[in-house]
Amino acid sequence: METGVRRTTLCAVIEPVSFDFFRLPVIDFHTPIALLLLLVLPFWWWWRRKRPGGAIIYSRTALLARLPRGGRGVTRMLVVLRSLAIAGLVVALARPRAAGRTAQSNTEGINIVIAFDISSSMLAEDFQPQNRLEVAREKVKQFITRRNSDRIGVVAFSGEALTQVPLTTDYPVVLAAVDNLQPGQLDDGTAIGTAIATAANRLRGAPGRSRVIVLLTDGVNNRGAIDPRTASQAAAAIGVKIYAIGVGTEGMAPVPVGRGVFGLRYENRPVEIDDALLTEVAQRTGGRYFRARDAEALDRITAEIDRLERTPVRMKVYTRYTELYRWPLAIALLALVLELGLAAWKGPVP
Repeated sequence: METGVRRTTLCAVIEPVSFDFFRLPVIDFHTPIALLLLLVLPFWWWWRRKRPGGAIIYSRTALLARLPRGGRGVTRMLVVLRSLAIAGLVVALARPRAAGRTAQSNTEGINIVIAFDISSSMLAEDFQPQNRLEVAREKVKQFITRRNSDRIGVVAFSGEALTQVPLTTDYPVVLAAVDNLQPGQLDDGTAIGTAIATAANRLRGAPGRSRVIVLLTDGVNNRGAIDPRTASQAAAAIGVKIYAIGVGTEGMAPVPVGRGVFGLRYENRPVEIDDALLTEVAQRTGGRYFRARDAEALDRITAEIDRLERTPVRMKVYTRYTELYRWPLAIALLALVLELGLAAWKGPVP
């Protein structure tokens, strides 16, 4: 697989910070060492338990009767509020923050032209219950949907070749063009050399060095002024790799031979696919030839081509933070206010 450096396609994916209850954000601390100050709390609890109780001498017991009586519960609540205030201040000092990841993916896309045979023999029904054209069209569409940053073009050919879609990343347009491929749109026959030359011409000015032709055909070259070997040699000279797929079973297959009263008339005829020629054409460019004898094999082949021409991805990840120190700071201030209010209202008498 060629992995030349080319103009990069930049795809940015930003995951915003969300406070969804079921999907908590990733939280870290800008100054985590400040959390060591939380150790002051257990020390303060221990010191408070060990210190001797204070005493004030009153000369009049009637004055004590008029003082607020909070009891042990209020005392414990004051300790809790003081602890909460200290903890909140320490956590705020550590600057908690939620991380929202920004990933920038630099991918080296591939330039792919699909050369699709639409000769009448593609209507042969040896891929029951569908014919070759329907199965090939379905598998090619699956191949297209597996791409993400690649430029894809479509060339239809039979006795001649015609560009249906130039190289583009507008995949809905490419899929629509594949859906519209039908025999009869061009002169009948199989001009493999012309198809390769047309596809290679589309790839000649494409940026980068990763250029691929996926050639689907079910016949023998019998039309066109360009020899397939010459066309493949020219393709190899400009760095184009050919993956050829022979679509059809071996032996006999029902092939349309004309129209009758009830539509197309079929006859069982020998399946003729020039495996040797397609193998030579593919190997000449550094590609491979596959024989698809059924729908499952064609599916495996397109998946194999997808694997062989996988694009390298270089990922850079940036992190955007949302500061969260205001929350623990607010909790600390609220706890401090509540402590002062409770102490003034029903604070214990030493």
